[in-house]
Amino acid sequence: MYAVILSGGKQYRVKEGDTLKLESLPEEVGSMVNFDKILMVGEGSDIQLGSPYLKSGKVSATVLSQGRHKKIHIVKFHRRKHHEKWQGHRQNYTEVKITEIKA
Repeated sequence: MYAVILSGGKQYRVKEGDTLKLESLPEEVGSMVNFDKILMVGEGSDIQLGSPYLKSGKVSATVLSQGRHKKIHIVKFHRRKHHEKWQGHRQNYTEVKITEIKA
């Protein structure tokens, strides 16, 4: 069984046992997280769709770690103008493991 959840403005297709990195959540490492914005739950032809969210679905996860992604470099450059600007960015994330999906 898999589910489509909404977290941090992004949609994720998850199943039990999956590990994924979400936008930063204000949870402690080792705590449980319940996702209430579930768009779809199902397997094969047995699918439940929400409009926009399911009322009866439940997805639970355990927080594994808090961290930061690798640095990305932003370069702004104008040729023949003696202009070059470098900027870096590291996005925070929360790594979770999906433990339970209920329809």
